[in-house]
Amino acid sequence: MAAGGGGSMTHPTGVGRLSRLLRPQSIAVIGGGGWCANVIRESRRMGFSGPIWPVHPTRAEVGGLPAVARIEDLPGPPDAVYIGINRSATVAAVRVLSERGAGGAICFSSGFAEAQAELADGRDMQAALLDAAGEMPVLGPNCYGMLNALDRVALWPDQHGLVPVDRGVAILSQSSNVALNLTMQRRGLPIGFLGTVGNQAQVDLSALGMALLEDPRITALGLYIEGIADVRGFEALAARARALGKRIVALKLGASEQAGLAAVSHTASLTGSDAGARAFLRRIGVAQVSSLSALLECLKILHVAGPLRSNRLVSASCSGGEASLMADTGLGYDIAFPPLGAAQREALRAALGPKVALANPLDYHTYIWGDVPAMTACFAGLLRGEDLGAGVVVLDFPRGDRCSTADWEPVIEALARARGDVPLAVLSSLVETLPEDVAERLMALGIVPLCDLPAALAALAAAAFLGRAVDPAPVLLARGEGALPPSRSATSPGHFCQEEAGGVLQEAEAKRILEGAGLVVPSHARAATPGAAAEASARIGFPVVLKGEGFAHKSEAGAVKLNLASPEAVQAAAEEMGAQGYLVEEMVGGAVAELLVGVVRDPAHGFVLTLGAGGVWTEILGDTQVRLLPVCEPEVRDALAGLRIAPLLAGYRGAPVADETAVVAAVLAVQAFVAAHADRIEELEINPLIVTPDRAVAADALIRLRTERQEGEGDAA
Repeated sequence: MAAGGGGSMTHPTGVGRLSRLLRPQSIAVIGGGGWCANVIRESRRMGFSGPIWPVHPTRAEVGGLPAVARIEDLPGPPDAVYIGINRSATVAAVRVLSERGAGGAICFSSGFAEAQAELADGRDMQAALLDAAGEMPVLGPNCYGMLNALDRVALWPDQHGLVPVDRGVAILSQSSNVALNLTMQRRGLPIGFLGTVGNQAQVDLSALGMALLEDPRITALGLYIEGIADVRGFEALAARARALGKRIVALKLGASEQAGLAAVSHTASLTGSDAGARAFLRRIGVAQVSSLSALLECLKILHVAGPLRSNRLVSASCSGGEASLMADTGLGYDIAFPPLGAAQREALRAALGPKVALANPLDYHTYIWGDVPAMTACFAGLLRGEDLGAGVVVLDFPRGDRCSTADWEPVIEALARARGDVPLAVLSSLVETLPEDVAERLMALGIVPLCDLPAALAALAAAAFLGRAVDPAPVLLARGEGALPPSRSATSPGHFCQEEAGGVLQEAEAKRILEGAGLVVPSHARAATPGAAAEASARIGFPVVLKGEGFAHKSEAGAVKLNLASPEAVQAAAEEMGAQGYLVEEMVGGAVAELLVGVVRDPAHGFVLTLGAGGVWTEILGDTQVRLLPVCEPEVRDALAGLRIAPLLAGYRGAPVADETAVVAAVLAVQAFVAAHADRIEELEINPLIVTPDRAVAADALIRLRTERQEGEGDAA
């Protein structure tokens, strides 16, 4: 058995089938190139003590070990196999390995579905690979493999920076090169497992992550994500992590092709599949960061302290400049430095004397530098605040090759003495000013060693997000697999009258449908000629709005005229437009604000809901909140509160207060309608939703249906 021992990678749902591949007792390496020789070298260097069996049709040895000519010549079915041969030969080898009962394989070769743009048969080759594998687990193709530092396994074709550990975090990546770079970190983070999944043909990030979380030696999970293959799998992964008391942090990159498609609605231009993925991860309680540095820093926090109970931080340094830098940098992140309370101020005044101004972040000066009891009292006093997420002491160490660090040692000793229930961290403003050996010592003391001020504060904010409770309903998938039952009102239209190209409904038809779904729309009438429009306006009552039909964005086309006060004005405006037809509507007055409510189909993640500033402010402000369907009333209210125009809704400077309940009702009605017609809806947008003190009126509406071509292509979810 491989050295290391301990732990179990089994799960009652069946992910235990990965255990032989992840913790092998025997390894086979198929191929004779330098990559395969490297796998043998790295396995031995990591300390793997089980047998390694090279396979090559003509060479007597590979990587210094005797080779057999065929898979059938192996002494037994290997637990894990590294396949470093071309794609056609890979498929053949996988079939033989599966038939012989191998535990699993890593496919290094590329040229499968990830290369479909260059190779016409890429998808066919991937289908052949999956058929050959059967029930045998396969990582990749087009991936480097994995490093299990807990059990001293290195199925890896290159150098790496990991060393054996007894306990640590797991990192999974869709990019092999990014994964390789992460192994070279010098931040004191113990990495217990690092794996790559390539194009996720069979085992994706969620399946591999699920297996790893079951190992009690794994403390947290970090993900580098380019695309989410299995929404339901990720929902299960996030739920299982929380059930085990563990957390997940992700760096999400790579907007899908959907984000680049031409869209007829404002909503689709503001959101895309990448926005959908981010909203999805937030929904299921996976923290997100925007840099590799922040990913590593957050994993340190989770490894040492777990999720933080709040985003309220206390900070101390012996420099006013550092305290100001801490405060200013914190403005860019969801963290808070609350004012010092009475208990904190009393303790700090006793420790620091009368000359130090007490604040948070705190500049404790250098009066107590080197005085361990005084520094201990200072740090402990700072941690006496209410509902604190963490205490942070800014401390930059000098270069060990040119300077002495002796004067910095008392700070570490004081921090170790001051530790209590509130997690404690040391933060160096630069990566270079936290030596790796110091970081490792701090880890051993239960103190989080953070470095790089922006990355560290982003990590603290992410760890605080992970401390919040989540219990999300499954997302409503584009194929109608969501948990939201359709409402009766939402199903009333019965059919759609498609009157424009590209599946876009005429505005009047869209409003008729949405009114049947429970939304409030203006009084309106359609007219074929300018004269008929003038007659309709007299019946509706003035002032009115005149809209020309046949335009996706009427305002940009000059096909909207407001505040028309007479039939003559309506007729003149209609003659000037020269439209295909006309829509005459009541002019909705008393607006407190105008909102955008939009839903876009995201084949990978379901339906993306966008709430934002509407009307002419949509693109100017870019003020939006994004969620995935389904949402509940508190989530809608939370999204509205997150808008920059939220003060307008609340009655800014004595202005009338918007009917937020009516807005919520409108959003939930849109949601019910989309759920009832999930197989047909491509986009739906209300812009503006005019909000008054007593109602919310859909003043403009757009619905785009799926075309026959889109329905034939199917969804990727």
